[in-house]
Amino acid sequence: MDFEIIFVLLALVGMIAALVWDCMRPGMVLLTVVVLFLCVGILTPKEMLEGFSNKGMITVAMLFLVSEGIRQSGALGQLIKKLLPQRKTTVFKAQLRMLPPIAFISAFLNNTPVVVIFAPIIKRWAESVKLPATKFLIPLSYVTILGGICTLIGTSTNLVVHGMILEAGYQGFTMFELGRVGIFIAIAGIIYLFIFSNKLLPDERKDTLIDDGEEENQGNLHKVEAVLGSRFPGINKTLGEFNFTRHYGAIVKEVKSGGERFTNNLEKVVLHEGDTLVLWADDSFIPTWGESSVFLMLANGSDETESVSRGKRWLALGLLIFMILGATIGELPSVKELIPGMNLDMFFFVCITTIIMAWTKIFPPKKYTKYISWDILITIACAFAISKAMENSGFAAMIASHIISMADNLGPYALLAILFVITNIFTELITNNAAAALSFPIALSVALQLEVDPTPFFVVICMAASASFSTPIGYQTNLIVQGVGGYKFTDFVKIGLPLNLITFLISIFVIPMIWKF
Repeated sequence: MDFEIIFVLLALVGMIAALVWDCMRPGMVLLTVVVLFLCVGILTPKEMLEGFSNKGMITVAMLFLVSEGIRQSGALGQLIKKLLPQRKTTVFKAQLRMLPPIAFISAFLNNTPVVVIFAPIIKRWAESVKLPATKFLIPLSYVTILGGICTLIGTSTNLVVHGMILEAGYQGFTMFELGRVGIFIAIAGIIYLFIFSNKLLPDERKDTLIDDGEEENQGNLHKVEAVLGSRFPGINKTLGEFNFTRHYGAIVKEVKSGGERFTNNLEKVVLHEGDTLVLWADDSFIPTWGESSVFLMLANGSDETESVSRGKRWLALGLLIFMILGATIGELPSVKELIPGMNLDMFFFVCITTIIMAWTKIFPPKKYTKYISWDILITIACAFAISKAMENSGFAAMIASHIISMADNLGPYALLAILFVITNIFTELITNNAAAALSFPIALSVALQLEVDPTPFFVVICMAASASFSTPIGYQTNLIVQGVGGYKFTDFVKIGLPLNLITFLISIFVIPMIWKF
């Protein structure tokens, strides 16, 4: 083992440890590793910066703005209200009405705004019909993940892998290609949730504030739930060290963290990303901080969406449909022959859609930088560089050789299984994009050494990197619903592990039937 391989190994171990222990934001952790590779000559400056100009990364940035436009149009809020039954119903009947449409929506929109909009509405609805909200919030997060794996734009991970495939010189995914296996996983996952979620998920855990008998409204103050985002300045500080009232003009009455509730000695509670704070705040709190990335979600038990004209709502939906149909039709061979000089792919149509949304003010164009998750983009850009470093150093080829020797007599199916397990463990512990970045060069090296088509290995990475069901930390939507629903870590393990297994089995057996080795 030469110096470069040892250096890459140690750097990756350090990166995984830093991500697991949440030492810094993922983007900064990955950027640190990339700079280290640059310093020792494993990466050139050009290779380090290539990810920042990658079409996949830019497409993800544009999709943040498209999702924000759909969110601000109010279309999603109107839709979920129509899906939720207004009369007395059962958990099964309510899930039957809401879960499949939500999965469909999340196939074309970023799943975080879908959960941010739907979670407080579903929680409030559940209270009104006397059903436990805990039976719906984890399924809400899971079906957005299941829907996302069915299309190229459903999750940033698919676009990241797609970009890496193009850089490696292979043909990338079409709009609905991943749906050939993703739809089977989504259907099986939703059926599983229909049958078992009511049994495996806990009953309602009421807010301590209400249990203690406090009035819902004290003068001009009322209860607000605030889910902490990555840019909250008090992350990893105690409430005693960070004066929340001085910063935001609201009083913290309860902290929900990791499935536990804290109402006493709050000044000693350490705050983490994804924690939910129950506040007493006035009417100006949500309008002031509603568009800030400091909080992932704010809810006060009433509708906070501003009234938007029906024309603008239909324009937003029309543009979304235009983007999806345009990218789908543009990939047809006949269209490529008709217009040989233009590449009418998803990147082309998402650019057009974003610009039209900005000029028609479907989202506020002067505030567009607020709606882009820059840490995710930096993570994606650095993921490309890390993947290249694994390839340049020979580390990926070495790991691929070990994997092939482990499955020497078991064939490609065993290799797919090993790659799925490795990627899935990474995605549960660190970010899904970082997991894909670590697994991609290994998958490519395995295919090259076996002299087989690498596509099945690329597809299995997409499925495994998105299948984050058994921990709340693997996916941002899981973090959001954990605080809102008051779930414990073990609640995710109990219902999520079988869903991981379902995704694993379908992926391993269906992928080779569609994409031959």
